[in-house]
Amino acid sequence: MTGQRALGVDVGGTKILAGVVDREGEVSRQSERPTPVSTQDEFLAAVDEVVEGLLDHDVQAIGFGLCSTIDQQAGRAVSSVHIPLHDVDFRARMSERFNLPVAIDNDGNAAAIAEWKLGAGQGASHIVALTLGTGIGGGIVIDGVVQRGRWGMAGEFGHMVVVPDGRRCECGNRGCWEQYASGNALVRDARALARTNSPTAYQLLETVGGDPDNITGPDVTAAAIQGEPTSVELLADVGTWLGRGIANLAAALDPEVVVIGGGVSAAGDLLLLPAQRAFSRTLTGRGFREEARLVLARFRNDAGLIGAADLARHAMIEPPDSAQFGFWPRRRQRRASKARRRRESLRARAQS
Repeated sequence: MTGQRALGVDVGGTKILAGVVDREGEVSRQSERPTPVSTQDEFLAAVDEVVEGLLDHDVQAIGFGLCSTIDQQAGRAVSSVHIPLHDVDFRARMSERFNLPVAIDNDGNAAAIAEWKLGAGQGASHIVALTLGTGIGGGIVIDGVVQRGRWGMAGEFGHMVVVPDGRRCECGNRGCWEQYASGNALVRDARALARTNSPTAYQLLETVGGDPDNITGPDVTAAAIQGEPTSVELLADVGTWLGRGIANLAAALDPEVVVIGGGVSAAGDLLLLPAQRAFSRTLTGRGFREEARLVLARFRNDAGLIGAADLARHAMIEPPDSAQFGFWPRRRQRRASKARRRRESLRARAQS
């Protein structure tokens, strides 16, 4: 298996990011484009275009991390809040189109796989990975097994309600966590402040030519890194909400490590330090328990595509529908059966 390369594709609400990845997680070639969100046909055509641009003889399988609920056994993308993808036989479609083994998973699960196997969560038995982008996605790995839940919905952390009757979310509820601690929340608050003509937003507005609608998440992050006070404050607000939500996750899941990735994580300590303070203040049982470590993802925005590529490599060995209870349980079961037969053989020899 040494040297095998797979194509990993991370499909988010704002961009499609793809790369050719080796077994060590090194990305040799990469491509990205905005995610079309008008129609499903336009969306699928864009994904095809990105894949076609990176395919060559080195690519032996394709993995997709989708911001969608996934029926892992059937290989279907069931539904999504942020992309026009509903009830599509995605794995079969892509496998037929490109004549290669294909694996699919939720993008948060893909990122969790990458960070657990190769990144900031290496060596931890219980990790939670968060991807902060358009919304908040994530994944859970416990003792080497990805926890997808009965219906494939585990890790949809962004839709935990943290403010009853709060801001309306695209999912239909009010007060979801991602309305306060995501890239969309950062941009919304920055633009709202700029539209008031507040003098505190003057420097930020200058960087985008004076039009509030031109402000993007990377603009705010870049300004904050340069020390622009309002941008620093906006990121600190997002970080505070992030830390409070992570404390809720810790109360439910008690992880050893929480890995924070996605586009917003590019802010580094400007996001992480406020999150750490809010987490420590809000954590259940604080002072009487070990605190989970909050760390930035090693692979940052590439974690999803690296994890998807890892899943794709395994798809060459074992059918992807066997991944619903872990990485590749049938292979583990075969190994366990082989070990059991060996033990029984040794026991029979000893008795003879």
